[in-house]
Parts: sequence; C-alpha cells; structure tokens
Amino acid sequence: MGIRRSLKHLPNILILASLVVVLTDRFPSAHGKSRGSATKDADITPINHDLYHTSGALLEEVESLVHRHPDKLSIETLSGTNKGYKAEITVVTYDRDRKDNDDKAKLRILLTFGQHGRELITTELALRFLSILSEEEFLPNINRSTFNRTLSRLVIKVVPMENLNGRKLVEDGELCERRNGRGVDLNRNWGVDWGKKEKDYDPYEENSGTGPFSEPETQLMRKLSVSFEPHIWVNVHSGMEALFMPYDHKNTTPDGVPSQIMKSMLEALNHIHLKDSCLIGSGGASVGYLAHGTATDYMYDVARVPMAFTFEIFGDLKAPQKDCFKMFNPIDIISFNRVLNNWSAVFFHMFTMGVQQMDGLQSKAVASSFDHWVSIDDYLNGYLMHRKSRYGKKMEVLELGLREIRTYFRLFLLSSVLLLFMFCSRISKSTRPLVSAISL
Repeated sequence: MGIRRSLKHLPNILILASLVVVLTDRFPSAHGKSRGSATKDADITPINHDLYHTSGALLEEVESLVHRHPDKLSIETLSGTNKGYKAEITVVTYDRDRKDNDDKAKLRILLTFGQHGRELITTELALRFLSILSEEEFLPNINRSTFNRTLSRLVIKVVPMENLNGRKLVEDGELCERRNGRGVDLNRNWGVDWGKKEKDYDPYEENSGTGPFSEPETQLMRKLSVSFEPHIWVNVHSGMEALFMPYDHKNTTPDGVPSQIMKSMLEALNHIHLKDSCLIGSGGASVGYLAHGTATDYMYDVARVPMAFTFEIFGDLKAPQKDCFKMFNPIDIISFNRVLNNWSAVFFHMFTMGVQQMDGLQSKAVASSFDHWVSIDDYLNGYLMHRKSRYGKKMEVLELGLREIRTYFRLFLLSSVLLLFMFCSRISKSTRPLVSAISL
C-alpha cells in the first residue's frame, strides 16, 4: 500500500543507508517532482507496456468486454467535483440472472482496484477477473458447474481503477505516486480516525486531505457502498503479500465470532492458493504502523459490511526504494501471470465460501462472547450482525423483528380505532340532551 510498508520490514541500518543513497533524489523537491525525473535513472525500472495497459486502454478493454456480454455485465460512470477538481470512477456490475431472480436474495460483493496510482498490477487483476466472469478466460482446475452455481448466487460490483487521475500521473513519469490528482491519499480520506497522525507520519505519502471525504473519489465510493450495501468488501493493493482484515487504525482485530470467521477464511485462502506466503490479521498489527482514515475500517465500522478485507497481492521488498514500479508490480511475464491467476482463484474461492456460509448458517445464530451473530442469509432478510462498534455500542438494524413489529403495529391501530369509536360514542351521548334543549 505504500513505500513505508516496505521500509518497515528492513533493518534500520539498511533504511539509513538507502536514505543516504536517494537523499539527493528526494530532498530538492517538497512536492515529489524529483520522483518523476528519476525515471531517467538507469536503476529505475520503467513501465513494461508489453505487460501493462495504459489507463485509457485498460478502461476501453473493460468497456468492450461489457458490451460483448450484456447478459452478464453492465457499466456506469460516476463523476464528482470538488473545488474545481473532477474525478470519474467506472463501475462494472456482474449479475448473470438479474431478470429471473431477486437480487436481494444474493450475496453482494464490492471490489475496488487501483486506489493508489502506482499499483498497476491491481488494475490488471481487475481486468483478468472481469474476463473470467464473462467466461472469455477460465481458471484452471475448476469445476464449471460448481463455478456457475456460485456465480448465479452473486451480484458483484467492480471498480477497476478507483484513482484514475493519480494513475495518469504515474504514466506521465511519477512512478512513485500513490495519491490522487491533487495530492491526497485516498486511503487516508475516509471517516474512521481521519486526520490522526502517528510519530512517523509522512506528509507526502499520507496526505489525508482537508477533511474526511474531501475528495470526489472517496465521496463516490461511499455513495456506491451506501446504495449497494455489500456483504463483502475487498480493497486490492500491492506493496507486499498480505490478507488483511480490520483494523488499520489500531493493532487489534474486532472481537467475537465474526472476526474469527473472517480470519479462518483468510487462513484457508492463504494455504490453498498462496502457499502460506501472506501475512494475515489486522493491518495495524501486521504492518508495523497504524493507518488512519482507511476505506476498510470505514466499511466495517460505519458501513457495517460484515466482511471487509484489504488484499495486498504483490511486493518486491528487495527492490531499491526509489524503484517504485519494480517494488509494487511484477516485471516479468511469469510473475505477472502467477499473480493474476493465483489471486483470481482466491477471489472465486472466497465467493464459494461466502455462498456456503449462507447455506450452512441459514436460520441459525452463532453464539459469540458478547451476543449472537446472525447468518448472512438472515442479513439478506433484513438482519445485521449484532456486533459492537468501536464505541462499544450494539449496532442493530431497524428491521430486526420486523414481523413482530408489524403485529404490534396492527394491534396498536386496532386499539386506536376502538378507543376512537368509544370516545365518539361517549361524546355523542353526552351532547344529545343539550341538542334537545336547544331545539326547544
């Protein structure tokens, strides 16, 4: 997710030595301009255009893919402006049986890629993922009938390139740029613990903006999450290999059975598809520093997404600090395809596990240390997990006990009507003598 993540895995002496080497490259400019000029350095790996699409070409590929498969895919462009700064986000929706089935009975999944401009491999994964969904490409060693049954139970929204403006800066030579088009880190611009700065805060890398959701990109993503109400959220990054769950802003994971289920899923995915190569746990505990204002923490704590993850799909920790393209992206065809194939398999296995959980936990509540966790299938019928927010209060949905509420409401209406009838009858009786006297 950032150079700082890679740095913190290196011994301090190596960090100091490396800083001396790159000091003249980084010190002269307070705005990171020297990073772009570094592309002329023989030690800097340029973008491999034989492997990687430009932003424009990739989005054109995505659009063409959608147009070839209108029965499965649809596309829309969301746009927003703030103080003259404009951003656009492409959103692709996969729903293969949307005309025949009620989408409310399906598992809803929201995936975002390319939140940091320099992480090109994540957007290539988005394209590969959509190609598999459309069945133009296929995962090896997969049961097609099981695969199709799983997909029929899902609605998936994919944001293939969240930070288009930042990506264009990278393509113009700023190979270390992670921020958006006006210098804000989109993964520090969300509302949970926004603006808090650690002792090792890097104002270049972690500029959180003028306020939470100051950036059009984060405003659009928040709006999308509110309207879609996903059950699974994954924010895809590169810079290391990891499967993270909340929290980023503190070095703990959430309490209770839901957290244990998330961790168990990640451990299984890591073992089956990634040869146990990934770090697993909370981002704050695993990386070595805390991150405030991140998307995943907001999705879990505020948007109440039952399963919220951050996937780090590649990182070359041996790459020189200023060689950002190599640090965040595979540079050879073998590594490139291995990353895309392995992580595509991770996604589809995760979806299968989600569907199995819906079926296996139907009409059951799983006991936790503080309350009961209701299955995702129950969530689809109007429930939400009974879990504590970071403020220690239970978060409950208004539709909890909807049937009972309707019953009580009907009884209330019936009682009100009876009381009103009795009141009117009493008034009518009490006024009759007065009317008679007046008539005389």
